[in-house]
Amino acid sequence: MRSPTEENYLKALFHLSNDKAEANISELSALLQVSKPTVNSMVKNLKKQGLVNYEKYKPLKLTEKGRKAAALVLRKHRLTEMYLVDKMGFGWEEVHDIAEQIEHIDSPVFFERMDELLGYPRVDPHGSPIPDKEGTVEVQTYQSLSNCKPGDKVKLAALMHSSADFLAFLNSRELSLGHELHVVSLESYDGSMVVNYHNHQAETLSKTVCDRLLVEPI
Repeated sequence: MRSPTEENYLKALFHLSNDKAEANISELSALLQVSKPTVNSMVKNLKKQGLVNYEKYKPLKLTEKGRKAAALVLRKHRLTEMYLVDKMGFGWEEVHDIAEQIEHIDSPVFFERMDELLGYPRVDPHGSPIPDKEGTVEVQTYQSLSNCKPGDKVKLAALMHSSADFLAFLNSRELSLGHELHVVSLESYDGSMVVNYHNHQAETLSKTVCDRLLVEPI
């Protein structure tokens, strides 16, 4: 059984490697908000367990064993978030910190039961894929709303980097997964967009927001 700290390192490396295909000590230190010597010590420990490939001055990479272990922690986290929203009525902005604690429970049958009660969901409340029991993560092919053109009609399918403040912003705009958006116009100066959706007409969204909204064509 791995410690919660070890699992947090694996999950952080998983996220970094998915964003950039590789990671380094400095990036891991910044993400986890711990010192570089502390990160270096933990990475050596994970290397001994066969979870990370690490050589001095070279990028960190999860081994196949390490990537599966990280994905299974992520599976527990995302299943928990889905359960909290779907079965307990929490808002999607409320569930991350709770899931951060529950993801370290070492009880496969507990999470299998949770998966069953939810009807085997493929994504979490933020549209991110839930890894399966083998640690396989479904590849998503969504595009950013920023890449759309005036006249396009799309559906909001997922979010990129769903921080609490970003989710609170979306709540204030009554914008959630599944909403259909019609791109009315694009401002060439700053990349902001005017969109129609649900009961909102001519809503202006900044490029920062549009970059983080992942959509699929209708």
